[in-house]
Amino acid sequence: MKSKQNNKYYFYYSLPAFALAMPTIPAFIYLPSLYASSLGLATTGFVLLIARTLDVVSDPIIGYLSDNKETKFGKRKPWIFIGSIICGFSLYFLFNPSNEPSIYFLFAWVICLYLGWTMISVPYIAWGAELSSDYSERSKITGMREALTIFGILIAGTIPVLLPTFGFEENIGLMAVVWGTILFGAIGIFVLLKNVSEKNTIYLNHKPKKKYYKSIITLKDNKPFLRLVTAWFLNGLANGIPASLFIIYMDYGLNISKADQSFLILLYFLFGIISIPGWVKLSNAYGKHKVWSYAMIMTCLAFAFVLTIKPGDINAFAIICVITGMGFGADMALPPSMQADVIDYDKLKNRESRAGVCFATWSMSTKLALALAVGISFPLLEYLGFSMKETNDPSAIRALTVIYAGLPIVFKLVSISLVWSFPINRERLEIILRRLKS
Repeated sequence: MKSKQNNKYYFYYSLPAFALAMPTIPAFIYLPSLYASSLGLATTGFVLLIARTLDVVSDPIIGYLSDNKETKFGKRKPWIFIGSIICGFSLYFLFNPSNEPSIYFLFAWVICLYLGWTMISVPYIAWGAELSSDYSERSKITGMREALTIFGILIAGTIPVLLPTFGFEENIGLMAVVWGTILFGAIGIFVLLKNVSEKNTIYLNHKPKKKYYKSIITLKDNKPFLRLVTAWFLNGLANGIPASLFIIYMDYGLNISKADQSFLILLYFLFGIISIPGWVKLSNAYGKHKVWSYAMIMTCLAFAFVLTIKPGDINAFAIICVITGMGFGADMALPPSMQADVIDYDKLKNRESRAGVCFATWSMSTKLALALAVGISFPLLEYLGFSMKETNDPSAIRALTVIYAGLPIVFKLVSISLVWSFPINRERLEIILRRLKS
């Protein structure tokens, strides 16, 4: 009975993740081209780069404030509520520009969008780490949340592709995603704020011992945290490189149709969702760090086979998408649960709760990894002779394949070496929690 009540409670917490994930593909894939047609590629790219830089800076500030600024509504809830309003307006105006939007219009609303999303995501993820101190329950929480996240990405990625096949223009599909985000976001945020109490969280109730800059700097003294966030960053690079080259590889490496590409993208995310309950069960039996390591090994083996696939072999690549999609499910579910365990160690070591700061640093590493993935793969492709404007010889296509599938293996292997013997397991977490209670 208690398990069913917990599942219902965790579902209420996880529900906003669906809406929060929906704008991911429109914001990263469609937004740049939407403004580049009027402002130009260089100008649009520069504006988005400056906005993303400011976004990274805001993460630790929001994390610190949501850790230490108590209100009558709680620590996390006010940030999420205000951030959701900012995001709703920002999404509407960003994807509804005039025929000739100005650089100031793009800059102002994209800054608002990034800031609003940070105000939601950092307190929201930190709140999830505080809902339970149980080793297995934390995997259940993150698994449920990340399954809804992948489902949101899946739905948002399908709508702009599906609606044009019924005669609708592409911008109608984008606005459908925007209105879907606003509608489901309003529902999800309302359910979260109404039904999930911060009084049940396990943070320590006292004034912060450290000022902002010391709270950030002293994270370096938490060795398990540094080890885990480094592994997460390297794995983010390993996932970001093939993500940024996915469409390019299917166009030039596989030479398959847009319809087949949409099917493979759907397959990838679908198996990401399906696999999450299995990863959670395995992690409960064998430990989060071991199961995550095996999932990364599985993904490495799948990427190795990509190097042998011939153009047009969609069946073989579909199997790769299934396996790597399952690996992506493990990447989404298990590391955030491990991070929650590391935060308890941080509480024991420093005698204060810094979940917001820790997850803000986690978020920064994610954004940096995604930015570097493009910064590494695109120039390297050009250096090795690949071009999207000219005919490529076999050596250029081979370079594309190696960067797409070979380079991620290197980063994942380093990540595995950091995670394999990770020091905080179920038994050590129980010791940490006993000491915290005493």
